[in-house]
Amino acid sequence: MTLVAGIDSSTQSCKVIVRDADSGELVREGRATHPAGTEIDPARWLEAMDSAIAAAGGLNDVAAVSVGAQQHGMVCLDGDGDVVRPALLWNDTRSAQAASELVDELGGPQAWADAVGVVPVAAITASKLRWLADHEPGNADRTAAVCLPHDWLSWKLGGAVSLDALATDAGDASGTGYFAAATREYRMDLLSLAFRDRTPQVPRVAAPNEKIGITRSGAVIGPGTGDNAAAALGLGAIPGDVVISIGTSGVVSAVSATPTHDSSGNVAGFADATGLHLPLVCTLNGARILDATASILGVDHDELSRLALSAPLGSDGLVMIPYFEGERTPNRPDATGAVHGFRLQNSTPAHFARAAVEGFLCGLADGVDDLVRQGVQVKRVLLVGGGAKSRALCEIAPAILGVPVVIPDPGEYVAEGACRQAAWTLLGGERPPVWTKPEERRFEAAPAPQVRERYASLRELTEGV
Repeated sequence: MTLVAGIDSSTQSCKVIVRDADSGELVREGRATHPAGTEIDPARWLEAMDSAIAAAGGLNDVAAVSVGAQQHGMVCLDGDGDVVRPALLWNDTRSAQAASELVDELGGPQAWADAVGVVPVAAITASKLRWLADHEPGNADRTAAVCLPHDWLSWKLGGAVSLDALATDAGDASGTGYFAAATREYRMDLLSLAFRDRTPQVPRVAAPNEKIGITRSGAVIGPGTGDNAAAALGLGAIPGDVVISIGTSGVVSAVSATPTHDSSGNVAGFADATGLHLPLVCTLNGARILDATASILGVDHDELSRLALSAPLGSDGLVMIPYFEGERTPNRPDATGAVHGFRLQNSTPAHFARAAVEGFLCGLADGVDDLVRQGVQVKRVLLVGGGAKSRALCEIAPAILGVPVVIPDPGEYVAEGACRQAAWTLLGGERPPVWTKPEERRFEAAPAPQVRERYASLRELTEGV
């Protein structure tokens, strides 16, 4: 048996799985937690990765490994390869004003969409570099190289020999704001624009199954990728599949043969991990909306689902706009959550629970619509992530999304995708190896456009609140 490992370094934790390279059979796994917050010393990622690897039985008998990780995080290194300052994560919104300035400086949203397929928002790495240049110019001057979380962890796995050994893949690089997914090329002029005329070294972009290094134990290191591209690879998503991942954020993405250039900025024109494209919509508010609602009602998630499913479709007019942490899509970093339409009839825990689930799903449905406007084909939705464990979310989703919803068996699909990429790197070939797909549950319901129409009539009221 030849073993391969996949590592998922997410916002909240690190997961490691080890599988047989040929069959995909799960052999062992491990995990460790990350500290909370929107900035973090990358050394803490490394500590968690080491702990998760140890919990998974180590890598000494593993032939190949790849890393999937949270996108956009800004990791700045000095000339000696030391970290300059704590990494700013994707969900750190202090760079919102910097993003707005960058959009204007290039000539507006369409100019960015045409150049790199991505319009800067606070999450994008380029926006964080602009914030650093303006607020910590000394640290900006010390920055000899800038990379992403998965790039840094892969580099550390390979011994961090020199800055020249830094490598990434097109999937993760396409979330920086200075890499064009359509041409697979860095736009160093945009990096310079973002970083106030500084041009630090960036990781070279490896091919989808290129060997980028060797671990101390002799395992081949695959190129790795961003978490969303890794999840699509782990799920075996194909054109026509829309993947909705509900974790810390809510992500709507789809594998596509063609690039997208959305001037609204809602759809980011990312690459996937196989050489295709992964147009993607990301909301800042994810499963924590359900956590917060359960906390407000003083119930656990099972009871939250029971309450939500006991209320009628549309919650008798009660609507929640779930911008609890501001919002990324639409780009409203200063917006707040709101509840509209309270009457005596709907002032019950059940109505409130259902309004939360429906409001959250309406935001994701807007993301699906954004993909459709960019020419993406939607045949079904694959619902994954922690939020997919909610029975109410699964049962209500097809009515709000308007298409069948499939729930694969719960799994660590970012780590699965990284593991599959590791096997592809080891075994070679034009496409990743085909492993048995997870079991699926399918949900269908009559579309409920009236729920989305009422949500749409109220969501704009949160602006500037």
